[in-house]
Amino acid sequence: MSVEFSTEQRAFAQAVADFCKREAGTREKRDQLTDRGTHNHNQGLYEKMAELGWLGLTIPEAYGGSEATMVDMCILLEETARGMAPIGAIGPTLITGGAYERFGTSEQKDTVLRGIVRGASQSISMSEPEAGSDVGNLSTKAERTADGWVINGQKTWCSNAHISENILLVARTSRGESKHEGLTMFHVPADTAGLKISPIELMGGQKETNDLFFTDCVLPADAVVGEVGGGWRQLMTGLNFERLILSAMILGTAERAFADTLGFITQRKQFGRPIGTFQALRHRMADLATEIECTKLLVYSVAREADANPHKMLAREASMAKLKATETAKRVALEGMQMMGGYGYAAEFDMERHVRATLVSTIFGGTSEIQRDIIGKTFGL
Repeated sequence: MSVEFSTEQRAFAQAVADFCKREAGTREKRDQLTDRGTHNHNQGLYEKMAELGWLGLTIPEAYGGSEATMVDMCILLEETARGMAPIGAIGPTLITGGAYERFGTSEQKDTVLRGIVRGASQSISMSEPEAGSDVGNLSTKAERTADGWVINGQKTWCSNAHISENILLVARTSRGESKHEGLTMFHVPADTAGLKISPIELMGGQKETNDLFFTDCVLPADAVVGEVGGGWRQLMTGLNFERLILSAMILGTAERAFADTLGFITQRKQFGRPIGTFQALRHRMADLATEIECTKLLVYSVAREADANPHKMLAREASMAKLKATETAKRVALEGMQMMGGYGYAAEFDMERHVRATLVSTIFGGTSEIQRDIIGKTFGL
């Protein structure tokens, strides 16, 4: 059993795979393209993808995009992740762009969506030190003035803000009976006065997420994205899109970790034979291959459902895809490291990168625990 793609979609997947191999097919190339980071910022690769029209795949034609399907988007994200293309900002960028597409003004769309098409990164900022999984608890305040808004507060875990042109901020404009009332989205250019972006050092020394400090940050009246007080509802309508993006990306990482493990255990010999021929490893690989195939079927099933019913909230299905993809990828990477032994832990090989990427995938975009809670609630539990 396998996912069915059209002839055009198979050709697209192959073109993306070939591009990744040609442009970023070795560890040395990837490190040169990112200075050992995760995103090719102002160094050519991302711009080449923009010129090919791939970054605008899901953007409406009116703003220079291709207006393609969710399935097409998943193909792009899966193949670039499997090919280890150093474009780590693409996920947050597409998630942010989706919100602007649904709720932005014509001027905001023109700025952000056209920016995505030409290769600019964008970010969305929700989390705060006391508001992670409990997003409704956020307290960064937006106060109305005669000319617009003044923002004060701290946000955290904002992916790629340090290389983004714009930040979609979720702040509190009022308080109601429910903590989910009174949240509003704002368009914030990254160079706005009063905004300080401070990178957070992560595992492996990576700096791809940030603290944001707003100190009397002044925004114009037309900075509101969507409706004042409608931020929570607007966030919820984008969950299908966000979770599919994350699922497709981490599916590609799982496939790459599996391929790297397979390549190693067929070459590495101990006790006079390739270690992959030992039953303990052969059975592990069989289990992992089965889990990856199940994950791929689920991810693309949800993508097709989203294409068929673009306005339907697929809370259960999207959460299942995110949960299954991230937990499977984490298992594949950790099993791969175990089977590779010390080499799996060595920076010389990519497995340690796969482990870092998959461990955090079960945390960002809604933890596995949150996904399970959402799924359970859809059954009335």
